[in-house]
Amino acid sequence: MAATKMTQSQIVKELAGACGTPTKTAKQFMTSMAELAVRETKKNGMFVIPGVGRLVRVDRKARMGRNPATGEAIKIPAKKVVKFRVARRDRSAQAEEVSRPVAHLPRKYETCAVARQPHT
Repeated sequence: MAATKMTQSQIVKELAGACGTPTKTAKQFMTSMAELAVRETKKNGMFVIPGVGRLVRVDRKARMGRNPATGEAIKIPAKKVVKFRVARRDRSAQAEEVSRPVAHLPRKYETCAVARQPHT
């Protein structure tokens, strides 16, 4: 079973406890940080959270797609999307956890997720 994700109120309580501030102040910080991230990503195309990662605005080209119900070709217009890129330090920590072999597969089918080659 997968672990449950933290809710906003749980994150606020955790921040308040770590910083020794009231939860109201921690919630204001979270709200201000989110507003700043949106504003700076719109303005500069990027917002960096040191040690965590960065939000990057990416321009997607117009392309052809298919309506899954009818199979008809449709034109998908160009648009701007925001992607989150995890900091290098956190990426390597996550890769170590992912590289564990899968327990329910026979040994010959196990793969190392980092190297994408058979697990030995």
